[in-house]
Amino acid sequence: MQIKLPKKALVTGAAGFLGSHLCRRLLDDGYEVTAVDNLFTGTRRNIYPLLENRRFQFVLHDITLPFWGQFDEIYNLACPASPFHYQHNPVETIKTSVLGIINMLELALKTKAKILQASTSEVYGDPLVHPQTETYWGNVNTIGIRSCYDEGKRCAETLMADFRREWGVDARIVRIFNTYGPNMHPKDGRVISNFIMQALHNEDITLFGDGLQTRSFQYCDDLIEAMRRYMDKPRAEIDAFFSTRRLGVPVINTGNPGEYTIKQLAEATLKLIPESKSRLVYLPLPADDPKRRKPDIALATELLGWAPKVPLAEGLEKTIGYFRGL
Repeated sequence: MQIKLPKKALVTGAAGFLGSHLCRRLLDDGYEVTAVDNLFTGTRRNIYPLLENRRFQFVLHDITLPFWGQFDEIYNLACPASPFHYQHNPVETIKTSVLGIINMLELALKTKAKILQASTSEVYGDPLVHPQTETYWGNVNTIGIRSCYDEGKRCAETLMADFRREWGVDARIVRIFNTYGPNMHPKDGRVISNFIMQALHNEDITLFGDGLQTRSFQYCDDLIEAMRRYMDKPRAEIDAFFSTRRLGVPVINTGNPGEYTIKQLAEATLKLIPESKSRLVYLPLPADDPKRRKPDIALATELLGWAPKVPLAEGLEKTIGYFRGL
């Protein structure tokens, strides 16, 4: 009788918000998981519960340096994702995006592993098309304060596409729109964590500009489900699907199409923290801050049979519960 060995997955950025959720899901799905992180923005707290699992291994490593191992699947999530963190060290941010994906792609090439790049809606910049489809090329400032992240992710997509075309690497790209949930860093500077922490501490809720810029908010479990369905698709099916699209390269948006103003988000947060004495205050809008964001998820829905399930109020309640417990 032949024993079926578990698949092996490498997750970079594994101690971060999304990386830790992905590791947990992969373990639940029966994988052996090697988790890599340099802990620049990730924290061991996110993966402590996973260390008891014999199929989980954590490696302290910076993916701007080569890494070796034999894997079936590689999930590249390594990169600071909040403006507070990536603007603190912009050169390291773009090095992580560009050198990191080169190292992961070379590993995928050598080991014939599937590789998924966690890209971002920031590749669309301050979009002139609404909602944003995968065929939109974006409106991005190459020399602004957000460029280290935006352009780093855009370059990583280029490398994914070129390794696929030139050497046949099974490369898949997911453009992630605003995602939130437990394990977010309380001081990461992202809007949902900011609002929750400010409300819990009775501090002013800071809105930038007039608060009427829009975002779409996706709960973390919905994103992880999309990633797993995407990687489970056979390559032949992926190739056939994208051969009939203008993209050619497998890239999909994942996000929740519900569109909210930042002011609506602040009000919804305060409603779920009724004891808060916080008030809304308005500050100048940062440079290159997008005015509207909403994903077109038609490709993900058609290819994966996927759509987000967690409404904003439910997701916020779960996230607030997590932050209350810190």
